[in-house]
Amino acid sequence: MDKLQRSTALVSYFVLAIFSVLLGRLFYLQVIDFQKLGSLSAINSIRRIWVEPPRGRMIDRNGKVMVDNQPLYTVMIIPDEFHIEHLPYLAKLIEMSEEELKDRIKKGIAYNRFAPVAVTFNLNPVAVARLSENLWQLPGVLVETDNKRKYADSLNGSHLFGYCRSIPKNQLEELVEQGYIANDQIGFSGLEKTYEERLRGIKGVQYEMVTPFGKYAGKYNDGKNDIPSVKGDDLYLSIDEGLQRRAEQLLRKTGKSGAVVAIDPATGGILALASAPDFSLDIFNGSTDREGWNEIVTSPMKPLIDRAVQAAYPPGSTFKMVSATAALEEKTIDPKKKINDTGVFVFGNRRFLSNEGRGHGAVDMQEAISVSSNVYFYGLIFNIGFDNWTKYGRMYGFGQKTGIDLPNERAGILPSTEYYDKRYGKDRWTKGYLVSLGIGQGEVNTTPMQLAVYAAAIGNRGTLLQPHIVNGYRDAESGRYIPFSYARRNLPVSQSTFDLLHAGMAGVVDHGTGTLAKVPGIVVAGKTGTAQNPHGRDHAWFIAYAPAENPKIALAVLVENAGFGGAISAPIARELIKYYLIGDQPPVPPGADSTAAATSVSPKSDSLRNSISLPAKPGTPATTAKPAAAATPGTAVKPAAVAKPVTSPKPVTAATSVDMKPAAPKPPKKPAAPKPDPGPDAALPPAGNTPGKTEEAPE
Repeated sequence: MDKLQRSTALVSYFVLAIFSVLLGRLFYLQVIDFQKLGSLSAINSIRRIWVEPPRGRMIDRNGKVMVDNQPLYTVMIIPDEFHIEHLPYLAKLIEMSEEELKDRIKKGIAYNRFAPVAVTFNLNPVAVARLSENLWQLPGVLVETDNKRKYADSLNGSHLFGYCRSIPKNQLEELVEQGYIANDQIGFSGLEKTYEERLRGIKGVQYEMVTPFGKYAGKYNDGKNDIPSVKGDDLYLSIDEGLQRRAEQLLRKTGKSGAVVAIDPATGGILALASAPDFSLDIFNGSTDREGWNEIVTSPMKPLIDRAVQAAYPPGSTFKMVSATAALEEKTIDPKKKINDTGVFVFGNRRFLSNEGRGHGAVDMQEAISVSSNVYFYGLIFNIGFDNWTKYGRMYGFGQKTGIDLPNERAGILPSTEYYDKRYGKDRWTKGYLVSLGIGQGEVNTTPMQLAVYAAAIGNRGTLLQPHIVNGYRDAESGRYIPFSYARRNLPVSQSTFDLLHAGMAGVVDHGTGTLAKVPGIVVAGKTGTAQNPHGRDHAWFIAYAPAENPKIALAVLVENAGFGGAISAPIARELIKYYLIGDQPPVPPGADSTAAATSVSPKSDSLRNSISLPAKPGTPATTAKPAAAATPGTAVKPAAVAKPVTSPKPVTAATSVDMKPAAPKPPKKPAAPKPDPGPDAALPPAGNTPGKTEEAPE
């Protein structure tokens, strides 16, 4: 019996102890810790906030930062916490009308009175400082800091760098899988678009607790689950910032549309790329300037078009080295044989003019290049044959994209037998269509980028390089610099052919049509071109490389509707060559004392725009200007050299493809904390074509 009573007492004490603990815990929860639990009980969800990383920078070949980031300030208001009587004061601080501010707050209340609503973007630093000093008396007002681009002073680079914009609704669905959300900024043009995967970085994540009404209730788990963002990779460019600025300035001073492309003949790296007209990228920076945007899209000059890669024009006489290469390699002509350029070439009952009908007298191939003899090259295409002309044009990269790392590149047009059969019908075109092709007119169209690559290939004696702007990038997570590789192809052209081309092009600048490109102490090789434009004045071309004996820079300069290439485009090339090889000197604007650095010899015009093509006189033989006779097989080609031949470059392995492929996109991975940046390794629409059947050409 005593044993039973003791067992019952023990059980009673145990039950009493349990109930005491439960009652004590209940007292603690209900009385002592009621505020914390009350807040937690009101929480209905965890909100994920994406943290945008800074985009990667763009750094030039000398280590100068050309595109950086700067703060973008956005003012947010939580309607439930904001006191409406403070509205006039806030409007004054942020330089905004009271009506507009009130309207935006009303929209926020209609959506969710507890959620922040943006009332102004891109607030200037002065207004931010003024607002920050008064936030203590403006409950419910927040200033959020994001990133926008910062560009080098006195430099637009609008077609080079490109710009970012919000993702269009029609593209958002397909981009959601790549981690984009509404209101994200994405590269829309230029390098910003091509290298979006590298520049965008990796978003970070913050987790917040919110009430059923969306009101902020604190950090989830004290922020321990938050993931920091990773900045975008820095791009290292082949661009020379000073040369880029100079190219933009010189092109802008012409007051006309055009393009400049400068390239390193040894690597294919683009040294400068300018297109006119251009625009300030700050119009799209942060928030779009509506007035500036409307001015751009309504301009008849179409400044959004990158004329360096997105517009194609007849190349004019700059194309004559293609014909010369074909003739020499196929041995269809003796280059030393002189042809009498009387100023008129007759084919059938058509007369084609040269040097405004005055002619150049007796010229061999080298001199024909130097003085830009049309009569010589009118006939040369028949010696070569149409198929060979197309073959060598394609060999130099015409009629196909160069692979430049910019979006929307055009391939241009390189006519062929198949092209004419498709365009005009089989057996419905004649050899008369080919005459204009001999001097870069007719249906042939090229971009300034293609001509720059072509000039570089002649300058380096036979290596066709894939042009590129980005040399490599620095991985933001590992800190390693990773270079890109690009295609290069050896051209099957003999060194004797390049000897003659070099001598002829050096003669262009020494005594021919491009004397205004002379740079004291430097041998410049170049070629002028005056391309017929049926819609107005001729387009002015000039291509060049220097120093001729060991080129460090090659260029293509185009100025639309400017007339003779040697008068306006050659001086631009001169100033750029002088700046790059000698150093900074005040540029000489085209047309203003442009002969200061040249000899007193005026450039000879290669334009026939003011000449009139007349039918041949009755009874005049169609062979007034016969094509040059074919060379005897085995005859040695020994052109008289004007410039010292350059040393043949070391052979390189030919690439199987010239398609440019930027580095593969980063695979999805868990974001990590950003590492410190170790810094750089080194301290208009296309012009109208001249129809092939129109046998009158200006050049």
